[in-house]
Amino acid sequence: MRECGGAMKVKVISILEDNYMYLIIEEQTKQAIAVDPAVPHRLLEIVKREGLSLTSVLTTHHHWDHARGNESLLKEVPGLRVFGGDDRIGGLTDKVIDAQELKFNSINVRCLFTPCHTSGHMCYFVWEDECTDAPAVFTGDTLFIGGCGRFLEGTAEQMYHNLIQVLGSLPQDSKIFCGHEYTIKNLKFAMLVEPENEKVKEMLSWARARDDDDKPTVPSTLMEEFDYNPFLRLSCGGRSAEVHREDRSHRGAEGPSKGEGQV
Repeated sequence: MRECGGAMKVKVISILEDNYMYLIIEEQTKQAIAVDPAVPHRLLEIVKREGLSLTSVLTTHHHWDHARGNESLLKEVPGLRVFGGDDRIGGLTDKVIDAQELKFNSINVRCLFTPCHTSGHMCYFVWEDECTDAPAVFTGDTLFIGGCGRFLEGTAEQMYHNLIQVLGSLPQDSKIFCGHEYTIKNLKFAMLVEPENEKVKEMLSWARARDDDDKPTVPSTLMEEFDYNPFLRLSCGGRSAEVHREDRSHRGAEGPSKGEGQV
């Protein structure tokens, strides 16, 4: 395995009130894949500024704040392909299924079916050929930093399976890129669940400092989420086992919009 030296980069782009869209960039070819590009003109400005070629879109689910840019991008970018797991996704050109793998030069994408927030929700696990850098997973509105998505079209059992069996079984160093900036509110709830958890206290302090500097809290890692996310810590026993009985409003609260970043 070779050291990549940042051959695959992820650009974090804050949009709307608290959403994130992303660009996965293959540095050698300058080709890019967009994730949930709900503000297409902003995305295209960045693509042009960075000298990139946009080839594909990965859409986690059909909600407007994740999918509304697809049709505009199809008009602006000839040959663009839009991938997703739900026929309700606007501009969908390629419907994917669970465990399907996509190939974009050296970048690989595995589609992970995670129904609950919506019945067609898909997460995307991304890694680069022959590379020791940590992989990434784009979790949409299924897994947030310190929390999980609302059960709009599914059950608690489905979400548990999504978090513990599907996402929780990925490599522990996987970088988590979620769909919203909800971290502070999520961690405040985590403090109610596990008031003695030092990792939660540390993370909440860090997240508040990031907020003060107007910086995003993404990405975290899967290993870190098992330390402080009460919905991943369900399998650990203790007070976190009571979480599923709490008000669903704690699973995604509004957070401030941030700027652009690159990982």
